[in-house]
Amino acid sequence: MHMAACSDFSRGYSKENTSAGKDELLEGSHELKQTSDKPLQDLSVVRYSVNSAALVADADLHPLKGQSNFEPVFRSGSCAEKGPKQYMEDEHICIDDLLIHVNEIAGSTSPAAFYGVFDGHGGTDAALFVRNKILKFIIEDPCFPMCLETALKNAFLKADYAFADDSSMDISSGTTALTALMFGRTMIVANAGDCRAVLGKRGRAIELSKDHKPNSASEKHRIEKLGGVIYDGYLNGQLSIARALGDWHMKGPKGSACPLSAEPELQETLLTEDDEFLIMGCDGLWDVMTSQCAVTMARKELMLHNNPERCSRELVREALKRNTCDNLTVIVICFSPDPPPRTEIPPTRICRSISVEGLNLLKSVLESNS
Repeated sequence: MHMAACSDFSRGYSKENTSAGKDELLEGSHELKQTSDKPLQDLSVVRYSVNSAALVADADLHPLKGQSNFEPVFRSGSCAEKGPKQYMEDEHICIDDLLIHVNEIAGSTSPAAFYGVFDGHGGTDAALFVRNKILKFIIEDPCFPMCLETALKNAFLKADYAFADDSSMDISSGTTALTALMFGRTMIVANAGDCRAVLGKRGRAIELSKDHKPNSASEKHRIEKLGGVIYDGYLNGQLSIARALGDWHMKGPKGSACPLSAEPELQETLLTEDDEFLIMGCDGLWDVMTSQCAVTMARKELMLHNNPERCSRELVREALKRNTCDNLTVIVICFSPDPPPRTEIPPTRICRSISVEGLNLLKSVLESNS
């Protein structure tokens, strides 16, 4: 994301305006609750409900509003399965209407949403902690909503530090974190780890996050520069990912540079009519399926039934058929109430010619068979 995004969201705000209602926001953030009676750690789908209020002024949500009348409608479905592993260590969040969660800023009727996938390892503590805290840390950051890039990065690091300070948690557990924050047409994907966000754009797959594997060129350079080593694709011989929250047995003092980073990489996208849906999934999906394959399959499913939850279930089912070795979590977020349109391929006129030699050969074959 470019720094221009900060100025887009900062127009019309003052410190006094954005701090108004902060106490109510923080109080409301503690009211986030489940829609199930199951224990929290057993939930595969978590949705929240708090008092409604408006968010950011429309002009600030549409930096190119005059160039398009498109306004997304967010609706999502998710599916999570333990797969062949003994324990389920994934967590995720689906919030289709973020306006009912933020009572800090008034003046918007534009849609807003928030989604996250957290792939835990070494236990469920880190994934559960980050799932429960990350949105609160984003919203309460002083830079929210004036500079979302800074607010997101700060929230990831704050969640990592807060987890280290929680004596009730096993701080040696860890988790990847992939989030998508939508305000009107603006979508910002933040990623630390090897979960992946893929945009379906009229049937074409556009990857909006990069898998943070130790062997990738940029991560390998960063790791080795900070004194880390890679053994057989594993960071310091222990982790198959280069970025994660938690794993404090592998990190130094807070704030120090570390080969295992909790800082996310961000990608901003301005949604248009061509952007049909977003797939967010843990590596259990992408280990057995390419981004384009997932988009092609999801688009076909949505054209049939227009149900993102059923679509996510079919993606999980397909990954299980392909013998994935990991937990599976998939979220499908649609940007329109309508199914993807059928793509019409214009007919092409094909002119074929045959040489004299070819024509004579054909004649001889026909005559020999007569």
